Amino acid sequence: MISKVKDFLNKRFIKNVLVLVTGTAAAQAITMATAPVITRLYGPEAFGVMGTFNALVSVIVPIAALTYPIAIVLPKQEKEAKAIFKLSILISFILSIFIFIILLLFKDSIAILLNMEHISNYFYLLPIVIVFSGFMQVMTQWLIRIKEFTINAKATVIQSLIVNLSKIGVGLFLPIAQVLIFFTAISNGLRGLLMYIISNRQVNRLNIIKLFKSKGNIKEVAKKHKDFPLYRAPQDLLFALQQSFPIILLTSFFGPIATGYYTISRSVLSMPTLLIGKAVADAFYPRASETFNRGEDISSILIKSTLGLLVVGLVPFGVIIAFGPTIFAFVFGSDWYSAGEYARWIALWSYTTLINRPSIMTLPVLNAQRFHLIYTIILAIVNLIALIIGFKVFNSDVMSVALFSLSGAIANIFLISITIRLSKTIKVTKGQSKYS
Repeated sequence: MISKVKDFLNKRFIKNVLVLVTGTAAAQAITMATAPVITRLYGPEAFGVMGTFNALVSVIVPIAALTYPIAIVLPKQEKEAKAIFKLSILISFILSIFIFIILLLFKDSIAILLNMEHISNYFYLLPIVIVFSGFMQVMTQWLIRIKEFTINAKATVIQSLIVNLSKIGVGLFLPIAQVLIFFTAISNGLRGLLMYIISNRQVNRLNIIKLFKSKGNIKEVAKKHKDFPLYRAPQDLLFALQQSFPIILLTSFFGPIATGYYTISRSVLSMPTLLIGKAVADAFYPRASETFNRGEDISSILIKSTLGLLVVGLVPFGVIIAFGPTIFAFVFGSDWYSAGEYARWIALWSYTTLINRPSIMTLPVLNAQRFHLIYTIILAIVNLIALIIGFKVFNSDVMSVALFSLSGAIANIFLISITIRLSKTIKVTKGQSKYS
């Protein structure tokens, strides 16, 4: 028995997952340990304002470099991967300038359209968020490519420590929403910078100045991996918009306190996905890509990874479904009891999102990004309808969150089943997919 455990732990894939889980677990432990203090310092209304700004950030971040960074893992040649790295950085800078110009011309109109006049002054932070997020994404994917998972884990822990302790330190003297917004804006940039500093100290394989001076046909790689901006970027944008629907509508119909309840509930329940799901996905993605490039079947590792997450997530999400309001009132203070009602429904959605992570990472490997885009468009429409029914028919914030979460959970289960079926029916030959 002991020898079997040792053999299991010695597997490279398992080691990579454990490294990422450990780093993310430590980061989330810091977040959870500081959350009771932060929620009591700032209160539901400040969290609601921060949540509204974060809704904008969550839409922008996935497309900061038009999803080109995800392609860094795929090439066999390092030269091509570095060209994608350079391309991604350039795109994020260009996009940030474009967004800045748009804000200069139409900031007030955009704020009125989105019913976000109360945070319009912070819109100018968005171009900075784009640059920071683009850099974070390329560093994350580069470290995944070179399998330096420990560096990713270290950066995640240090970032969490700096951001959360800073929120407490500043909040003792200035407990206002602007503080939360500021740290939201710089968080990704801080993590990317930490990744770069640590990687250069430990492996010294990446010098940005030399990278931009080096030869590499970015036009060629942009064309070769065009599926990412054509299909993956719109898909990620729609998915992010879909995630933001509840915040925008809750703010419009029920005010910032309801938004604060949703923000803290979503934040807490996303932790298992960030802790385990992202770790598994980050380790799974390069392995699936390598398996695919060798012309081998990837359905087996997809199914095993999915079932593993199914088991792991059962207890934490099950506890929230059963005792959500009581737990939230105890941990965050009595003002947050109602957030626990939201959490019960969000837990169901978050559970299926967790077990869906390997399927999401499999789709670009199978060259099925067009399908993923179509799926996301349909899901966004269904989710929006669910929210509107909750508002218009039931006039209930809890029912709106419930219907939104149920539709998301059902969609996740559907995508898992379709992806597993695709992985079994696609014939793989030297990295090219052909549907049977």
